[in-house]
Amino acid sequence: MQQDRLKNPHPWTYEIPLAILLTLMLIAVLGVHTGRAVANLLAGGGWGWPPATELFPSLPGLLRGDAGAGLTNPGVVAEPGALRTWVLITAAVNLLGALGLSVVAYRRWGPGRLRGMASRTEAASLLGLPRLRRHRAVIRPDLYGKDAR
Repeated sequence: MQQDRLKNPHPWTYEIPLAILLTLMLIAVLGVHTGRAVANLLAGGGWGWPPATELFPSLPGLLRGDAGAGLTNPGVVAEPGALRTWVLITAAVNLLGALGLSVVAYRRWGPGRLRGMASRTEAASLLGLPRLRRHRAVIRPDLYGKDAR
């Protein structure tokens, strides 16, 4: 019903889906490196993060199981099994975080959002709590009107 009241003259183009896709890819790459850093830390090698120029070129080595790929001074590195485990754990955490943020964004800016409705804090700042209480029978007759309960 509310969607029929307002027409959006701007068509959706490829920019927004492309930005979302690139952001998710960057989160995945950073998640792989975070998983490797945690695996190396727990193996006793310390927290190792590659230089920015090695973020993408070191991915094939990491995915093959080389926990020292892309690091300037790897030192002690994790075993391939531990590396894969921590990469999968960080990928799962990233996926859950991305899904949670997607749900929040969809509810806030999606097509089913309420348009023109003031939030609770906006209504309180504009009307004030005493006025809201004084006129509650007009604002919510179902709860505070004559026929309520």
